[in-house]
Amino acid sequence: MYNILKLNKISAVGTDRLGENYNCVDECENPDAILVRSANMHEMDLPESLLAIARAGAGVNNIPLDKCTERAICVFNTPGANANAVMELVIAGLLLGSRKISQGIQWTQTLKDDPNCLKTVEKGKNQFVGPEIKGKTIGVVGLGAIGVLVANAARALHMHVVGYDPYLSLDAALHLSRHVHTVNNIDELYAQADYITYHLPLNDGTRGMVNAESIAKMKNEVRILNFSRDGLVVSKDIIDGLESGKIASYVTDFATQDLIGVDGVIAMPHLGASTPESEDNCAIMAADEIKQYIELGNVKNSVNFPNVSMPKSGDVRFCVFHQNTPKIISKLLEIIGGNVENMENKSRGEYAYTIIDVTAPNDGAEDAVKDIKGIVRYRVIK
Repeated sequence: MYNILKLNKISAVGTDRLGENYNCVDECENPDAILVRSANMHEMDLPESLLAIARAGAGVNNIPLDKCTERAICVFNTPGANANAVMELVIAGLLLGSRKISQGIQWTQTLKDDPNCLKTVEKGKNQFVGPEIKGKTIGVVGLGAIGVLVANAARALHMHVVGYDPYLSLDAALHLSRHVHTVNNIDELYAQADYITYHLPLNDGTRGMVNAESIAKMKNEVRILNFSRDGLVVSKDIIDGLESGKIASYVTDFATQDLIGVDGVIAMPHLGASTPESEDNCAIMAADEIKQYIELGNVKNSVNFPNVSMPKSGDVRFCVFHQNTPKIISKLLEIIGGNVENMENKSRGEYAYTIIDVTAPNDGAEDAVKDIKGIVRYRVIK
């Protein structure tokens, strides 16, 4: 029986897929895996039993990746599972930020006791005039699962779309509308776009990328949308841009304290993936990732392990997480012995992951593997 700790509410449509050999609980001292959505794990003690963490969502900022990697705990996310939900909210934000809809609604609420509210509305509605999006140019920074959907939806709304992604994958490129113009320099996008939307992970390369310097390169009265992570923007520079008129509006899914109540800011309470469909999709993908890793050692959609997956053959499967150094594979094969039925090895930075399927391995091989220098963690699956 495998113990799965849930740190947040996880849709049963996902956990039910794990089957009878899994005990999914809200409290557990020695879990084999953890399912998490938004809970902050950075101060959490990670037990020796922990093999994997699956984040039911895309971002993994709430998970201590370095610590997990050092201890060979495989961390998964669920890319694309919430993409449609986020895309729909981005389109809503695009309209909200352009037409001053939310400001108009707030103003209308103040007319509750006005007996002539219809006349007052007609007199006051001009303060909420905003441009149509048809024919305007939107820049999409980041063309992953969400960015591609946003770009294609914007095209369907008759916008001109400019995309930027230096790491554009083949799969994303195949799904991207042929009418989307991609550029190799983000400054080209800034110079053209009336609206700019960001769909990027938060890391050392993207943190604070929307700042005074980048804003200065944008068109006057640009409208900026951020449905990725609050850390992508420097809030003070956003506020300065709004006050000067350089930025016409800033729409974000991250209601940080310094931006709440600022004129021109539309801040939402992180609603991007808050749909029942998205929560189901994320739970299903996260559960499948954990099940495949625990039972077969297969890795797909890991953020700290290389993706390694193959059908099981032979009597015994060795799953080895090790340093990416020379001769470790040859030493592994020498100690394991037997007849190697299949093997796959991939590296990711300083570490690598190897799966070896063997028939009739050497006696004592299961225990001897741990003595190889550079082995961080290994499992034997029969």
